[in-house]
Amino acid sequence: MFDNLTERLTSSLKKIRGQGRLTESNIQDTLREVRMALLEADVALPVVKDFIEHVKDRALGQDVQSSLTPGQAFIKIVNEELVAVMGKANEKLSLATQPPATILMAGLQGSGKTTTVAKLARWLKENERRSVVVASADVYRPAAIEQLQTLAAEVGADFFPSDPSQRPVDIAKAALEYARKKYKDVVIIDTAGRLHIDDEMMEEIKQLHAAIKPIETLFVVDSMTGQDAANTAKAFGDALPLTGVILTKTDGDARGGAALSVRHITGKPIKFLGVGEKTGALERFHPDRIASRILGMGDMLSLIEEAERNIDKAKAEKLVKKIQKGKSFDLNDYYDQLQQLKSMGGISAMLDKLPGVATVPQHVKDKLNDKEWLQQIVIINSMTRQERQFPDLLNNSRKQRIAKGSGTDIQDVNKLLKQYDQMQKMMKKFKKGNLLNVMRGLKGNMGRGMPFGGGRM
Repeated sequence: MFDNLTERLTSSLKKIRGQGRLTESNIQDTLREVRMALLEADVALPVVKDFIEHVKDRALGQDVQSSLTPGQAFIKIVNEELVAVMGKANEKLSLATQPPATILMAGLQGSGKTTTVAKLARWLKENERRSVVVASADVYRPAAIEQLQTLAAEVGADFFPSDPSQRPVDIAKAALEYARKKYKDVVIIDTAGRLHIDDEMMEEIKQLHAAIKPIETLFVVDSMTGQDAANTAKAFGDALPLTGVILTKTDGDARGGAALSVRHITGKPIKFLGVGEKTGALERFHPDRIASRILGMGDMLSLIEEAERNIDKAKAEKLVKKIQKGKSFDLNDYYDQLQQLKSMGGISAMLDKLPGVATVPQHVKDKLNDKEWLQQIVIINSMTRQERQFPDLLNNSRKQRIAKGSGTDIQDVNKLLKQYDQMQKMMKKFKKGNLLNVMRGLKGNMGRGMPFGGGRM
């Protein structure tokens, strides 16, 4: 997400970063480039105008003129204004009500609404420790109810059955009654989407809202529709008392215009981002972290939180104890590390959260794909248990057998062994401490406020 915008902005701001003095002339030149970068990212024109005006007013103010590093002060202003546009801080779901708390999901057809219902149910179970019931009031789309039932089973949520012959209002009321009797914490109601906004659709969802009085009414919108996403959200917001927005398909959105437009145009906070197809691919929306990503400074806090969620702590502790006892790091351990990487979405999912990636040439980024480490998992699966435990046994004939069994070349096997050897040397450096604890310490330092622009590759 934001690849194009990040590339353009970092290029524009690089010219002013080292300036000893800021003048109206060089500020205007930079802001012209920033304006073009935002428009190309499909940020809505009113948002761009206000953003540029605020940055210009502050940049020509006394704080920047008297700064010892005016270029850095200017970038700090850009960062703060990006955060202000997107909402300053993450707004949590409001669940403080007599259970069950009801969440109504609205959106157009194709926005990923039903999948997002399942993602949100899983997020609530894992992060808020809430019991969740999901129900589908989409009686129009073929197989919508069956789709939600399948997803509910996958994420471990309770599914309330419904039928296309029922009225959406009746389905929602029955689901609420069911949740009360079962003492469930949250009910999420999926609603019908349409290919466009129409009066009939709006009237139906208004009646549904009035009947169940949800504590949260979330609008689900495809981020790849750019500023149209913000305009559609506004149309829904005019008809319904929305409490927030969930942007989906952000992993396929290289522009990021929707994230920068929605809050400004609708006045409603973005609460979550859908960052992939899997049911675990839902992240809380933190404006400050997103601004940091946009300016190429990464988002290490989110990356560390993801590591804490996905890393198998028991295995991590076991590995540390093994290394501390002087035992060698073998290919079984290396295999576990690759699987942990897989659970975090792979290299590609982590790239935009790493500081300084924006300045890395594109041809280098292209090489940092997930194909190689997925191939390594296949290669290790072709080894015997003894070979994994004692990699020194891998002579030429064994390597040829492994390459043939994994559908790779002997060069690929040698490359894996070279990378394993490097990992083995690195593990010795962590002999006195758990890598996860090192990351937690880093998170604590960042939470206390790292110097602006401190994160570089």
